[in-house]
Amino acid sequence: MQRPSCILLGIESSCDETAAAIIKDGKLLANVVAGQEVHRQWGGVVPELASRAHQQNIVPVIASALKQAVIGPEDLTAVSFTRGPGLMGALLVGTSFAKALALSRNIPLIEVNHMQAHILAHFIDDGSGRDKPAFPFLCLTVSGGHTQLVKVSDPYTFEILGETQDDAAGEAFDKAAKILGLPYPGGPLIDKHAVNGNPDAFRFPEAQVPGLGFSFSGLKTAFLYFIRDKTAENPKFIEENLNDICASIQQAIVKSLVKRLDQAVRETGLTQVAVAGGVSANSGLRKALEEKAKEKGWTLFVPPFAFCTDNAAMIAMAGYFKYQRGEFCGQDVTPLARYEV
Repeated sequence: MQRPSCILLGIESSCDETAAAIIKDGKLLANVVAGQEVHRQWGGVVPELASRAHQQNIVPVIASALKQAVIGPEDLTAVSFTRGPGLMGALLVGTSFAKALALSRNIPLIEVNHMQAHILAHFIDDGSGRDKPAFPFLCLTVSGGHTQLVKVSDPYTFEILGETQDDAAGEAFDKAAKILGLPYPGGPLIDKHAVNGNPDAFRFPEAQVPGLGFSFSGLKTAFLYFIRDKTAENPKFIEENLNDICASIQQAIVKSLVKRLDQAVRETGLTQVAVAGGVSANSGLRKALEEKAKEKGWTLFVPPFAFCTDNAAMIAMAGYFKYQRGEFCGQDVTPLARYEV
């Protein structure tokens, strides 16, 4: 049954972005994200620093979202928040704020799985009129900490068909960048350099994983030894070949992702195919998926860049679907660092 008009606040604090968004009856009114520059000097996310930054950012970020949507806290119908997966300290900030706000306003509280929200980002109505996947569909979810192939039967039913056995694709990008001496976050920089490089300049091994699983730890190790050996021969190897190195490692990661997705399409017969998560912003992956979709006759859905990386619009969208079914949680809810789809 369709519920009355809903103005819902979404809160995201799973890692190093503090974000808030407002959705009214499925339509996005505001989407605000505050990144954390503090992690650059450490070459990666420091959990304790992330938690402190969330504490500093959460009030002004939510205030900015409300202002952008031209509403006040008293207009909210419900509040949704990322329960997990993510960094426990970071999740605690968002969870605690959401619980306090819901209690003070006497409105429903909705917990959201971060990975499901990445997938449901495809259904955000941002006024662009873009096409949305039809159920059921396949989704390749690729983020910093997760790589999954998911069959999505409806907004509430997700089945993991395959996932990484070790490192995720995003981790492989970031670790390769760190080996090359690129600053954090390194994944986007590899993509930037890869545009001007030759993807066939260097060859890297592909893990042989049964079924629809992924593995990137072996690739990471092979890359580490490759750079070690080449720089021993020529100290300027990275400097002289940076674009080609980036293009080659990117191709190795993308090739593995697209190969497994193609296999999943053949096994399930589903040709409605989506990609989600931070790595879906990678230009090499987007190009490879577009080429494969054209070759195989898939209907491909790629989210706008704003909804690829961690954001609160996807948390609000997932929360809105739950609101329609009355799937609320109590004040005893606690964050989960590990939270299966």
